[in-house]
Amino acid sequence: MIRYALKCPVGHDFESWFQSADAFDALAGRGLVACPVCGATGVEKTLMAPSLSPSRTAVAAGGEAPVAGALSGPASAREQALTAMRREIEANSEYVGMSFVTEARRIHAGTAPERAIYGEARADEARKLIEDGVPVAALPFLPARKTN
Repeated sequence: MIRYALKCPVGHDFESWFQSADAFDALAGRGLVACPVCGATGVEKTLMAPSLSPSRTAVAAGGEAPVAGALSGPASAREQALTAMRREIEANSEYVGMSFVTEARRIHAGTAPERAIYGEARADEARKLIEDGVPVAALPFLPARKTN
């Protein structure tokens, strides 16, 4: 796995992990790497400082290994906004999992009670829902069961 610092054509900076340098090149070449803020493709790699750990002897001698990129909380205003949005959606919507497409169609047709739902759908299924006039939107996070 390799982590890249990336920048979209609009100027948003973000990072992402890829299986390899070739995997990034293949995905970016097909327009499948998009900015998490604006959705723009045409993302490019930017300069990134290497992540270095202290030597084993320094840690053994009583020094502490620094916690780089600790995940104790959101690091930016953008992450705080995404966290707040996720909490709001999870608190006020029903998770329907892989049944999202079917349930969204049932609600739109009036055969299921109207309510806020969220779940999972393939990109082609979501596109078809939109083409058919079913009001849906992609969420900028994975379901809790798919995160570490």
